[in-house]
Amino acid sequence: MGGGKMIGVMMVMTMVVSVSSQDYGDALTKSILFFEGQRSGKLPSPRRVNWRKDSGMNDGKDVKVDLTGGYYDAGDNVKFNFPMAFTTTLLAWSVTKFGQFMDPDLQNALDAVRWGTDYLLKATSTPGTVFALVGDPFGDHNCWERPEDMDTPRTAYQVNTTSPGSEVSAEIAAALAAASIAFNASDSQYSQTLVTQAISVFDFADKNRGSYNDAIGSVVCPYYYCDGSGYMDELVWGAAWLYKATNNEYYWNYVQHTINNLPKYIKVMNTDGTLSYRDNFGEFGWDTKVAGINVLVSGWVLQKKLDPSPFVLDADRFVCTILPESPTKSVTYSPGGLLFKSGPSNMQHATTLSFLLVVYAGYSKRNRRQIQCGNVVVSPDRLVEVAKGQVNYILGKNPSGMSYMVGYGDKFPNRIHHRASSLPSMHAHPDRIDCHGGTSYFQTQHPNPNLLTGAVVGGPAADDSYPDSRANFSQSEPATYITAPLVGLLAYFKANS
Repeated sequence: MGGGKMIGVMMVMTMVVSVSSQDYGDALTKSILFFEGQRSGKLPSPRRVNWRKDSGMNDGKDVKVDLTGGYYDAGDNVKFNFPMAFTTTLLAWSVTKFGQFMDPDLQNALDAVRWGTDYLLKATSTPGTVFALVGDPFGDHNCWERPEDMDTPRTAYQVNTTSPGSEVSAEIAAALAAASIAFNASDSQYSQTLVTQAISVFDFADKNRGSYNDAIGSVVCPYYYCDGSGYMDELVWGAAWLYKATNNEYYWNYVQHTINNLPKYIKVMNTDGTLSYRDNFGEFGWDTKVAGINVLVSGWVLQKKLDPSPFVLDADRFVCTILPESPTKSVTYSPGGLLFKSGPSNMQHATTLSFLLVVYAGYSKRNRRQIQCGNVVVSPDRLVEVAKGQVNYILGKNPSGMSYMVGYGDKFPNRIHHRASSLPSMHAHPDRIDCHGGTSYFQTQHPNPNLLTGAVVGGPAADDSYPDSRANFSQSEPATYITAPLVGLLAYFKANS
């Protein structure tokens, strides 16, 4: 018995040493740098990602509106404003929640938020109109081309009073409201601009209800950015952020009144193209905001000792869908411990859901409460432990010993599905590379010539295998909404490890 106990102690000590060896500060710096590699528009000088140049400089010319700037969401050259707005919301939430742990990276994090909000202000500058997409996804996906060389159409697609898009509009309102909080201390004038526009855009989204699936679904739905959960969750999400930003009771009343109108199930597109349905309370991502609403709202419900129903109760239910030991767990875990849900780019679930676990752990700990999952009682520290396991897996504590963040550690993906990273830079190859001129670079087995530092890819398969293949975009493509919540997580673990 004594020998067995000693072996157990040694195993625990080994695990602790391995976990503590992660350099969360380095990973944080790199995760923020990733967003600079995703920038569209006129790039500032000097720039830290020096292989990227100006791109999309005529965006919006077809509608006589300046729509330059913003982010390419993933490895292509299209600006999908729905996931871009969610990315901006999560970056702002990361800053407001964990910014105190970000030095010396706080200013760079705020710059990342501002690059998103500056663009979203432009996209909502025309009364009665919200621009939801810039670029032609069909033309773009037919080419393997540097953003600096783009010659595919840069069509601006809009939603308006006759063809509404409440989900994209309300998510933009959430992003602007969340960012207004992030900038309140450092730039009060900009903060006021953001919240004023957030109020206006939310009002537009609420009074002109309808899904952008109907307005511009022909260009967003084939590319996984169809809204499968309806637009009501974005309206509640936007109102929740506006209440947090303004303390106006109108928005709190809106949240309380509307939360019970959300669909109980959401439609999910699986990797193989089939559809499945899941309970909404366990979902959080660019499409579905329900778990995020419940965690966010629980912060002030618990603080003010308000009625916990349904927010705290559903946040508890959400936690119980994640924890490995919970009898109501609805996610799966790979043999190496990575969280899995159906659909492409699985790593987005590992980062977004872990972010919620850490935020909710803080609220629960502050209010001296534990969480009951059937007959299992869970402490706030356990939520942090599960989230930390996911972060550590991403950074290399996995069966392959591979970091899934480009540029972090000794072993990471070299052939990511990303046009700018995989094609020679303008400096290395000044001559234009046309639409199909990049095909050979896509097909080669050589590593990408440009390091997109901080990019987190879609991740390994459910058996922990990772082929490192550009063609396998579901696993090898990075996305802004994968990394945005990781920024907050890394800041937290940098200071609390």
